[in-house]
Amino acid sequence: MVKKRLVSQRNFYVNADRHCLFAQLIQPTSEDTVTAPTTLVFLHEGLGSIAQWRDFPASLSIANGLPALVYERWGYGNSDALDTKRTMRYLHDEAMISLPEVLQQMDINDAILIGHSDGGSIALMFAAIHGDEIRGVITEAAHVFVEEVTVSGIRKAVELYETTDLRERLYQYHKDNTDSMFRAWADTWLSAEFCNWNIEDYLPHITCPLLVMQGEQDEYGTRAQVESIMKHVSGSVKGLLIPDCGHVPHHQARERVLAEMTQFINSLIL
Repeated sequence: MVKKRLVSQRNFYVNADRHCLFAQLIQPTSEDTVTAPTTLVFLHEGLGSIAQWRDFPASLSIANGLPALVYERWGYGNSDALDTKRTMRYLHDEAMISLPEVLQQMDINDAILIGHSDGGSIALMFAAIHGDEIRGVITEAAHVFVEEVTVSGIRKAVELYETTDLRERLYQYHKDNTDSMFRAWADTWLSAEFCNWNIEDYLPHITCPLLVMQGEQDEYGTRAQVESIMKHVSGSVKGLLIPDCGHVPHHQARERVLAEMTQFINSLIL
């Protein structure tokens, strides 16, 4: 008889860095649930939200028998709206102030971070500073420096936002936060100052295991991102370039990504 695997989901708000953030806690309810205290913590992309992960966090939670926390950063989805201009250190602030406060309020001191794009960069910086609080990090399409393809991809996104239904599609996830969220993301990454953004100095301080993933056809980055992470970190690292895949591997190559993440996570908790 095949066991039916289920999860329960609870939505709530958590306060971090003076802002109210929308969050979701996923708990596997099957008989295969692992008793280890490890929590999977999902960090979304630069235009992301809880809903845009779709059912991937729940599927990974079920596959590993671990609880998962997914939350929306300041200015996204159902979280507080941006009320000040975003600074060039907004990703640093998320890694050094907001994420630690979220984990503290949730009483999570044993986590595996799973970060997509901006979320991956945040996860890497957190690992460099708070490595003793996590078992490992998984990144998808993380950036550690700005490339020309990144800038070109964002310029294209701005054009689509202004000329297609992209705004309407994002609105279903971000509602009244949509315009401020999109403009803050685009204007920051396209600014002259941000061209020099670089977090490679953090990488040698990362000692926890890493799984670094990127689509070979990523519209916002090249394999140089993966190569830099693998070259500079001090802990064990596996790099994976996924063929026929763009910037969102967990959707565009779902089964491959789910299998790779599950194997990596199991290696950390067994």
